[in-house]
Amino acid sequence: MKLLIAKDYEDMSKKAAQIIIDQVKQKPGSVLGLATGGTVIGTYKMLVDDHKRHRTSYKQVRTVNLDEYVGLHPSNKNSYHYFMKTHFFDHVDLPANQTFIPNGLADQVEEECKQYEQLIAQLGGIDLQLLGIGRNGHIGFNEPGNPFSSKTHCVTLTESTRLANARFFKSVDEVPTHAITMGISTIMKSKKILLLASGTKKAIILSRFFNEEVNEQNPATILKTHKHVTIIADEQALSLMNLSHLHFA
Repeated sequence: MKLLIAKDYEDMSKKAAQIIIDQVKQKPGSVLGLATGGTVIGTYKMLVDDHKRHRTSYKQVRTVNLDEYVGLHPSNKNSYHYFMKTHFFDHVDLPANQTFIPNGLADQVEEECKQYEQLIAQLGGIDLQLLGIGRNGHIGFNEPGNPFSSKTHCVTLTESTRLANARFFKSVDEVPTHAITMGISTIMKSKKILLLASGTKKAIILSRFFNEEVNEQNPATILKTHKHVTIIADEQALSLMNLSHLHFA
C-alpha cells in the first residue's frame, strides 16, 4: 500500500489524474473502473484538460462504473450515467459503446447484477479501479456489514449515505433507497486500486481506516489486503493521523 500526501483537493486531483493518464499511456486498451461523487470531479476535470492539451487518447479504453441508483433514468441529472457524461465521457474521445454503467431501470435487478459481473470478467477484469471512501467506510455502495465476498448486487442505502448524497437532490426524500453496486470481491479483483480522500469530513474515517483491523463494519479496510493500492489523501483528510507511525509495504 502506497500513501501519497496531497496539499489540497486540487493537488490530490492532479496526482490522481496523472496515475490514470500513465495507466492509459502504458496500456491504451486499459479497463478503467470509474467512480462518481464530489471527490472525483476534480480528477475528471484534470483528465479532460489533459486530453485537450496533450491529446491523451481513450479510443481503446473500456470503462465500468462502480454503481448506479435504482430507479433513476440515465437522463436524470442525479443519475451516475448523467454524472459521467457531464464530467468525463462527453469531453474525451472515449466511444460511448465502450462505457458501461449498471442499468438502474432494469426490470430484473438481480439479473442485471449477474450480467454486469459477467461483463467485467469478459473485459478481462479491471486494470485500475478509482475509488472514494464514504464517511462510514463504504466503497462503491458497499455499506458497513456487507460481506467481503459480495459480487455485484443491489444494496439498500443507509441513512447516513442518503444524507451525505442529499446535497445533490432537492431533499433527502428524493435520494433513492437502493443502488446497484460492484461487490467488494469484484473491486478486490482489480489489478490496481486508487483510493482518494479529501477534506476534514473524511478525516475520521481515514483515521479509522489506518488504525482498525480489517472488518466488515468498515468496508474500506479490506483494501489493506490488496497487493497494489495507492491512497491519495490531502492534508485535511489526514489531519487526525500521526503519519510518522504509519508503515507501508
